[in-house]
Amino acid sequence: MSGRDLLAQPRRFRRGAALTLVFASVLVAGAATGSFSESDRKSAADEARSAVPAGHHEDVARAAEEALADGKSPMEAAERAVSRSGDRWGAVYSQGDYEEFEEALDGRYTGVGLSARRERDGLIEVTGVAPGSPAAAAGIRPGDRLRSIDGEKADGRPVTEVVSRLRGDAQDAPAGTEVRLGLQRGTRAWTETVRRALLSTDSVSVRKLAGGVSVIRIAAFTKGVGDLVHAALRRAPAGAGIVLDLRGNSGGLVTEAVSTASAFLDGGLVATYDVDGEQQALHADPGGDTTRPLVALVDGGTMSAAELLTGALQDRGRAVVVGSRTFGKGSVQMPSRLPGGSVAELTVGHYRTPSGRSVDGHGITPDLEVTARGRKAVERAETVLAGLGDSD
Repeated sequence: MSGRDLLAQPRRFRRGAALTLVFASVLVAGAATGSFSESDRKSAADEARSAVPAGHHEDVARAAEEALADGKSPMEAAERAVSRSGDRWGAVYSQGDYEEFEEALDGRYTGVGLSARRERDGLIEVTGVAPGSPAAAAGIRPGDRLRSIDGEKADGRPVTEVVSRLRGDAQDAPAGTEVRLGLQRGTRAWTETVRRALLSTDSVSVRKLAGGVSVIRIAAFTKGVGDLVHAALRRAPAGAGIVLDLRGNSGGLVTEAVSTASAFLDGGLVATYDVDGEQQALHADPGGDTTRPLVALVDGGTMSAAELLTGALQDRGRAVVVGSRTFGKGSVQMPSRLPGGSVAELTVGHYRTPSGRSVDGHGITPDLEVTARGRKAVERAETVLAGLGDSD
């Protein structure tokens, strides 16, 4: 599991209260706000409100009221209510998280610019450093071990908790506040104090390989990602292959995932989801590029809306999926304001790929299993692309 500090514990109070496809306790700041197509956003939000099983939310609201009457704080009351609901993916967020949620969806976040992964032995490894970030200025590199945060041991903690501490969520630490990091590189151990900053995430990056192949990496589906992918395709050499790198993509706005699918599909089904026993559908816009060789590169950190996109491209025969099995989070959540002002997200359904496969708890199995990481994985994807070109 991996995540950048902008993609920490979800910040999930949503304007319009649209359906969300979210994975619990991991990474994505905006989570995934579901709708039909770009032109149907308002109607989708309206349908989402009316489709939510009222009893589930009312039971939680009632439990929260009882906890408040018992003298619990609003957050304690909400957390107890959601815990008692038995909802595996249920989560609670404070009212004050709304502004940070808006920032995250716009591709802005407060943090130090580190990506982190928990290894099998529980050690926390730095997997990426955002250019121009406080972490980069401090000389922190991928591969460094993150041993502690403000004097508290990082080893053995869930990566979500580590990322949340980097952001300063528990301390409500804004940009400019300091965080003390204990680091190790080989046999060298040292402490580095950095200041959190308001950073921008490059949700889409593009680089060219030999032979005209473009690697389009999508870190998260924040606002405008679909347009950026369309623009990258227009700039790519005619007929050249594309590696769509979704490794570590923890999700985001489903509208942006559908828009990205539209870049490679000529209309048609992207996914279905059920709410209160009724099935709804997400469709791509017509006119996408259906002829370029395309490989989708995924791993265990590919989640939620990124899995939705991967499943659509695989089921529609549009891309060869390369890498390792994806995370497996396909639940549909709906936000609900509770007594005391906190917000609960409760599961109301699940989504499926065009062929009807359930993603939740299963993930997407690649067409070609590749255990290599980093550049080696991209090289394998490039080899697959070459084969696709030879078969045309």
